[in-house]
Amino acid sequence: MTKQHVAVLMGGFSSERPVSLSSGNACADALEGEGYRVSRVDVGRDVGSVLGELRPDVAFNALHGPFGEDGTIQGILEYLAIPYTHSGVLASALAMNKDKAKRIAKAAGVPIAESRVIDRKTIASEHPMKPPYVVKPVNEGSSFGVVIVREGQSHPPQVIASDEWRYGDIVMVERYVHGRELTCAVMGDVALGVCEIVPVGHNFYDYDSKYAPGGSKHEVPAKISPNIYQKIQTLALKAHQAIGCRGVSRSDFRYDDRHSENGEIVWLEVNTQPGMTPTSLVPEIAAHAGHAFGELLSWMVEDASCLR
Repeated sequence: MTKQHVAVLMGGFSSERPVSLSSGNACADALEGEGYRVSRVDVGRDVGSVLGELRPDVAFNALHGPFGEDGTIQGILEYLAIPYTHSGVLASALAMNKDKAKRIAKAAGVPIAESRVIDRKTIASEHPMKPPYVVKPVNEGSSFGVVIVREGQSHPPQVIASDEWRYGDIVMVERYVHGRELTCAVMGDVALGVCEIVPVGHNFYDYDSKYAPGGSKHEVPAKISPNIYQKIQTLALKAHQAIGCRGVSRSDFRYDDRHSENGEIVWLEVNTQPGMTPTSLVPEIAAHAGHAFGELLSWMVEDASCLR
């Protein structure tokens, strides 16, 4: 039996276009290896008419950032009645807005760090909270625009209020949580495993640390106690379900074990379109759980639907 025709959506026009192209081509290659008929679509404003002509059985969404990850492309696919991978319109929009996602996670019992949403220009004159804290764009991914303000820093970061800033006028200011960077992949209704991310030559898990070969070291499985490992799996699944995610997602955490093994676990965000590049985390975590890359992608294609 001939396998389905899959349109792999990639590229787009967000800040994360290069990452999306890398993810999309890796996924297209692997799906072809699994026997699917694959069309590679570099998404532009005419994506509706392009997909209308292609008439694929499934759209594999390998887009990242605004338009591809925030419910917009999902709405177009719903309108075209093309089954698609990953989360639906509402969950995508909620997860992309860090503030709203945190509110939902907190209501579900997932621990978060204190934060507030403010206009970026108010940061120029005074600290919005006592340092250390983190400033993040509300609707970006891949650590674009993330600024860490260290303890003892006398002035707020001026770049955020400057004309150089490209990430919108509304930002989230969040208490900085010391500790280790952990992430957990969810596939369907199963938390696959926990990975520790150790940036190499970087102060935190920034864009270069994420995507440059050798920019970070991934410990899969994370070397943490079994009870902490299981707790993070439980929290990742809880956040995935509370926000309404579908398919594959990845939740990021900070774990502060400086004073005790139990420490503090804080959920940061959920990624509804986790990267699928050669250095991405979800394929590594899935492989450790027994799912080869092609098998993982095949599962996502077979899981695709509308009304997600």
